[in-house]
Amino acid sequence: MPLLAQARTNSAPRRLRAGFVGGLAAALITSTSANAAGLIRDAETESLIRLYAKPIFNAAGLGSQAIRIHLVNDRNFNAFVVDGHNMFMHAGTLMNAKTPNQVIGVIAHESGHITGGHLARLRTQVSRAKSAALMLQILGVAAMAAGALAGAPDIGQAGMGVAYGGQDAALRTLLAYRQTEESSADQAAVTFLNATKQSGRGMIETFDFMASKLVGIQGINPYLQSHPMPQQRLVQLRELVTSSPYYDNADAPELQFRHDLMKGKLFGFLDEPQAVFNRYPQTDQSLPALYARAIATYRQSGVKVAMPQIDALIAAKPDWPYFYEIKGQFLFESGSAAAAVPPLREAVRLSPNEPLLRVMLGQALLGANNKKLVDEAITNLRTALAREDTSAIGYRQLAAAYARKAEAAQAAGAKKQYMAQAGLASAEAYFYEGQLKLAKQQAKRAKAGFVDGTPNWIRADDILAFQIPRTN
Repeated sequence: MPLLAQARTNSAPRRLRAGFVGGLAAALITSTSANAAGLIRDAETESLIRLYAKPIFNAAGLGSQAIRIHLVNDRNFNAFVVDGHNMFMHAGTLMNAKTPNQVIGVIAHESGHITGGHLARLRTQVSRAKSAALMLQILGVAAMAAGALAGAPDIGQAGMGVAYGGQDAALRTLLAYRQTEESSADQAAVTFLNATKQSGRGMIETFDFMASKLVGIQGINPYLQSHPMPQQRLVQLRELVTSSPYYDNADAPELQFRHDLMKGKLFGFLDEPQAVFNRYPQTDQSLPALYARAIATYRQSGVKVAMPQIDALIAAKPDWPYFYEIKGQFLFESGSAAAAVPPLREAVRLSPNEPLLRVMLGQALLGANNKKLVDEAITNLRTALAREDTSAIGYRQLAAAYARKAEAAQAAGAKKQYMAQAGLASAEAYFYEGQLKLAKQQAKRAKAGFVDGTPNWIRADDILAFQIPRTN
């Protein structure tokens, strides 16, 4: 499962949506910076969350706002919004949720905060920062809050490593949800669920679960700190939910199946292998259990031991792209890039609109060290970057591909163009990693190779002209 940290602010113009990437775990897509706050990037998980969110966003009138739901690498139950375009959800929320409806209820509630205009103070900070600094600061503060309140000092320290400037103000803003705002978000959530003919039962189940977990290791659970739940609020919410004509509606079996697969994948990667084997014993022969054990087996014993289990998953559900993704990832990480290409091609064929899959395929194609595969890598990477336009690893792979084209070019003009393309892609990669000085150096070289006023020349010029705005 690709795990990388990346942040952006969609409320700003394209060039102002600076990002920063940092690696968290061994994965196919690696990163070049290790000190960023941790966001999990995984095509399967993100696809399912988008499926959960789309009807809610449409019902809330948010369908045109391109809201991104970012998954934080944190085992606590928590979710929050920082502006009208970015919602954060801890991995622990997904891993603790027994049903899709429980996650959908969380998304509906957070959407209520957006539509209710409860984030004016944070939006002011967004408009003042408009760079990587904002998302890193907010996410870092959230990590500190979760670590301090849940008694997880390592999480708090990770947040401290990426948060800077105005920490106290941001923290107060993040946690200062008023009771009236929470009740308003609850009512909005029920309205959105009713509009989509979904039950609010998951919201009640979530709050009941949280009530049973009032005190963490050394403090109150972070979700309860940021989303206080007095008894009167719970009574009002329960009345709203139980009076809905859709209260007894259940999640579709296929949606529940995908939810269980996602959980198996998250546990497989985020838990220690032995804990995975205890959670999913051999007596459990369901596909989610097989999935979790296959991932844990790979992490514990390597690709040769795990591969029969992966092949068994593919045989059981040959139309599921993410089983091929896992196979390709494990082969690539084990030094068999050429062998990783066929399963990753199949993953892309089955899910052609998932940019993360195309980036993985592009990386494997280049790793195969076959000049006949370079054009295919470029095609996949450019297609991916058209959708995932802040992917530093995608731009870095594209830079490598164009560099190879330049090496093989016979004509001087072609070589110059390929080197300019490689330089621009490298500049983009540095830019979204937050390494502005290096980005400008590469952009300056690239710009000299393009005709004035062309799109690539303008992109290089944008980087050269970019300045980090002051936030004070």
